[in-house]
Amino acid sequence: MSIQKFEDNLAVEIANALASIQAIKIQPDKPFTWASGWKSPIYCDNRLSLSYPAIRTKVKDALVALIKKQYPEVECIAGVATAGIPQGALVADALDIPFIYIRSKSKSHGMENMIEGEAKKGAKVVLIEDLISTGGSSLQAAEAVRAAGMDVLGMAAIFTYGFPISEDNFKQHNVDLAYLSDYETLIDLMVKDGRLKEEQLETLKAWRDNPAQWEN
Repeated sequence: MSIQKFEDNLAVEIANALASIQAIKIQPDKPFTWASGWKSPIYCDNRLSLSYPAIRTKVKDALVALIKKQYPEVECIAGVATAGIPQGALVADALDIPFIYIRSKSKSHGMENMIEGEAKKGAKVVLIEDLISTGGSSLQAAEAVRAAGMDVLGMAAIFTYGFPISEDNFKQHNVDLAYLSDYETLIDLMVKDGRLKEEQLETLKAWRDNPAQWEN
């Protein structure tokens, strides 16, 4: 079981691409509320990359390269709802392999599926996630794939905040995580090019030290 960044140079490229389209929002005076309930002065909206063809292609190509290197035995791509679904479909198409996606919960009607698409027992699956915070919803999807009789090779993500709690969660669930870019790379980049003000940096540091208890 491992948690690792794919390539350092690529991590900077991806962070710069996300910052260039303002996918990174910093607003300590009006903090965001994450699904986990945490308050945060920063939000990384990777979905915006889908609206920019050049960046969309860069992200897709990077995920494809990551998967070919880290998980060469992959037989199926699984997108994690919701933001991992379009990214996963793009990656599966590029790899020319089957695609499925995992709902956050089973439908209350019809087939009542949690997994959409043909889930073949024994298939070697890589899950695609756009962003890792605590890892809770991502790992719920991984367990759904396992429960359906498939083999989880690992998860590939565009970005992670790198919280200790998320690393602990991935270890407890025995799921590999490989990612393109991360919080430290992003912050270093934004400091170097002057996109972060000193007071913003201090707020982000206080939040990063204790995100679960942070208050603006």
